[in-house]
Amino acid sequence: FSRAVSAHRDFACAKACVCAMSFSNWIKERGIGEIECLKPDLNGVIRGKVVPAQKFLQSERDGSLRIPSSIYLLTVTGEYADAADEAISTQDPDVVLRPDIETICVAPGYKTPTAFVFADAYNTNGEPYDIAPRYVLRRVMKLYEAAGLRPVVAPELEFYLTQVNTDPDLPLLPPAGRSGRSETSPLPYGLEAITEYEDLIETIYEHAELASLHLDTMIHESGTAQLEINFNHGDPVHVSDQVLVFKRIVRQVALKHGVYATFMAKTMENQPGSAMHLHVSLVDAKKGANLFGAEEGDGNTDMFRHFVGGLQKYLGEVTPLFAPNVNSFRRMLPDFSAPINLQWGYDNRSCGLRVPISHVTNRRIENRLPGADANPYLAIAAVLVCGYIGIRDKIAPADMVQGSAYKWARTLPRTLREGLDRFQKCAPVRELLGEHFCGAFQQIKDHELRNFEGVISSWERDHLLLKV
Repeated sequence: FSRAVSAHRDFACAKACVCAMSFSNWIKERGIGEIECLKPDLNGVIRGKVVPAQKFLQSERDGSLRIPSSIYLLTVTGEYADAADEAISTQDPDVVLRPDIETICVAPGYKTPTAFVFADAYNTNGEPYDIAPRYVLRRVMKLYEAAGLRPVVAPELEFYLTQVNTDPDLPLLPPAGRSGRSETSPLPYGLEAITEYEDLIETIYEHAELASLHLDTMIHESGTAQLEINFNHGDPVHVSDQVLVFKRIVRQVALKHGVYATFMAKTMENQPGSAMHLHVSLVDAKKGANLFGAEEGDGNTDMFRHFVGGLQKYLGEVTPLFAPNVNSFRRMLPDFSAPINLQWGYDNRSCGLRVPISHVTNRRIENRLPGADANPYLAIAAVLVCGYIGIRDKIAPADMVQGSAYKWARTLPRTLREGLDRFQKCAPVRELLGEHFCGAFQQIKDHELRNFEGVISSWERDHLLLKV
């Protein structure tokens, strides 16, 4: 936890330095020629504009940087869920983009010196655009701020390397490593296994350092050619920005090394899924002290228990926020290190909510539900809003479980349809996230689900074509 506080302090100092320098000085000192202005949509897909540096500076000064508001109604298939907002579907007004100077960083790997910067969306009347994911998370953060609390989050993000695959009808396969061979069996934490991809991993770390990402440890996970990266604890919005930049870097580096990198929740049959585990703690906003750990009793404060109680009561009702795709639910199977319920326990990875071994000054909860495919802003907003309701309403958690949580009944939805139905009825969460956002998100996911349900799969052709 002390490392997390130090990292947060370093980040705060870096922000102050960048603000003092101004966009112009920062860009000039680094010889930046182009700016990629990043706007994550509701699926966490990065959209935006590539702008020459001088034009970017001019538009930043006069507020002329804009983008159509309809990008927030795009489905993962690239279509518009027009029913989500009648005004947008008929008029498609612009939103004003205000670049967040605290997020500007060097974009590695480009011939022309380039920078990334995240931008926040505002209506032309100056009000924040309330369905933008960064704003949705900030909206939740304000609830904690008003209570004198500050959430601290650290994601663990898993992903697969695969062979290049240009035919979506064919299954994905692990790539060959330096030895010329592909993995054929599980190799969790295998050092020889991870060095098979040493050149690619070194490039990822080099690019991440150039982009000022706060990474911790990379390991080989249980799946064939599956890796995991740990991020340092930090501010939820800043950490979400880092996750999206990291994904962008990894995909680009992988392509340059002749392979794919994918953050699908379930990439290959008979292999573990890819998660985005979230370690969450709360600190006193003024003193910086961890508010989850107690020196007496079982080491957990009432605030910690109520936070967990809120997660247990509401996370199952908002699964589309952290399991947003049909594929997301293929990951949630017993014995694949993925949860099926919201039991909690000490150092128990079969639980959806795990309390890692830690001193009381470092007490945190690990939410093991989100998939790697989740929009990080919305996945973190989901855990924070559910925990906030738990603290506000003093919700007591169930007893901790001993042994396998898979012996307990499944309480998470089995499908995206079930998840959306439950989300639509979860009034306490929808009220805090904003009904405009929730309605738009629901319509986008309904649109995607209808598209999926119209697809005839290879399994159906294989087993039903000539038999039934």
